[in-house]
Amino acid sequence: MQRRWDILAEEVKRSSYIALPMAVVMVSQYLLRAASISMVGHLGELELAGTGIAACFTSVTGFSVLTYMLWKITTFVILHQQFGMASALETLCGQAYGARQYHMLGTYTYSAMISSILVCFPISILWMYIDKLLILLGQDPLISIEARKFSVWLIPTLFPYAILQLITRYLSSQSLIFPMLWSSVTVLAIHVPVCWALVFKLGFRIPGAALAIGFSYTLNVVILVVYLYRSKACERTRAACLRDVFLSIKEFLRFAIPSAVMTCLEWWSYEAVGLLSGLLPNAQLETSVLSICLTLDILHYYIPSSFGVAASTRVSNELGAGNPEAAKMALLAVTALGAMEVIVASTILLCSRSVLGYAFSNDKELVNYVKAMTPFLCLSIFADTIQTILSGVARGSGWQDVGAYINLGSYYLVGIPMAIVLGFVCHLNGKGLWSGLIIGLMMQSTLLTLVTCFTNWQKQATKARERMLKEALIDEEGWATK
Repeated sequence: MQRRWDILAEEVKRSSYIALPMAVVMVSQYLLRAASISMVGHLGELELAGTGIAACFTSVTGFSVLTYMLWKITTFVILHQQFGMASALETLCGQAYGARQYHMLGTYTYSAMISSILVCFPISILWMYIDKLLILLGQDPLISIEARKFSVWLIPTLFPYAILQLITRYLSSQSLIFPMLWSSVTVLAIHVPVCWALVFKLGFRIPGAALAIGFSYTLNVVILVVYLYRSKACERTRAACLRDVFLSIKEFLRFAIPSAVMTCLEWWSYEAVGLLSGLLPNAQLETSVLSICLTLDILHYYIPSSFGVAASTRVSNELGAGNPEAAKMALLAVTALGAMEVIVASTILLCSRSVLGYAFSNDKELVNYVKAMTPFLCLSIFADTIQTILSGVARGSGWQDVGAYINLGSYYLVGIPMAIVLGFVCHLNGKGLWSGLIIGLMMQSTLLTLVTCFTNWQKQATKARERMLKEALIDEEGWATK
């Protein structure tokens, strides 16, 4: 028993080394947008409502699409790279395979960069007509006009954001986390006074908040690019052949587009609730409060998301090495970390619920509404933590297709329909919309838990080893023909 506890403690340390720095990186990057929305809230309720709607729309049509397109392909490369490292202990063939994957990591990253930049252009055109689209969807014209101000000036942010996401995953796949940690924290410290100056001091108001986000993402990219080209740690993973980069674009799109569509369905359900709030009575208040809740929920999401990354990395690594018991131990370790974190986060939110709304507005009615919504927010982050960690396990163990169907059914067959019924039919307004999301999250978490409990870990490890050995043989043949 003591031996088992020692193994668990060691696994907690390994998972923490991956998860905790990545949590700081991801939260710091998202805080750039959250801080800007917070400052806009102090301009007035109309400005906050417009910016909140714009934030929902731009996340649905831009940021979430880019994030998951890039996530899929870099996860694909990371898993292959981990196999190369593990099999290096067994055969010279595995060592060659691992060395080749280091090279391909750079090739895939550059090809993803070209593809994502091309995707940014049609997204930019869509953002230019956000006001007409929102009015067509039944949103308040005044809120729609304010939303356009934010989204149009946010267009320059798309391009550095796409590159930053790629660099983040490129570095994390090599466990080069601390350069990202220091750059993200530094940029966040610079962003706050720059945003304040543009919004209030120079009088740019909503456009100033959007410009500050673009400036900060660009600065972060510049810092990390300088590191990439000056660091010896990245020399072996840079793409050496430009021809390989262009040839890899087709493969990138083949993996990225289906994943982006499937996974973004989960994010879109959250943003759909934000858009639905604009159809409620007293749309400015409802939209403002729901946008605050969404901002806080997404801000917290990046913490369990980093635990999900740790779970995916550790589980896939152990399954690839043929260690199903170690994979289960990794699951227990990450779950323990997630449980401790969600207790702390919920306690902080509940204790600060009376003043939480003041971070976004000075309006007393809005502050009281946020206070009433805080317990609902705590329930959602509890369920979200469970599903995020188990989704990471799904990616690492190879049953992500099952997880994707669970996500689709939980949100679109249960969550959103319940949100519409509770919000509009039962007249619970914003509380009803958010309650529908909670029901969908609970359904998703329950189903993922059941699938995880009934997973045959030995079978998953066997499948992983067979798949990897097959890929190693194919790769070895590829080397022989060159």
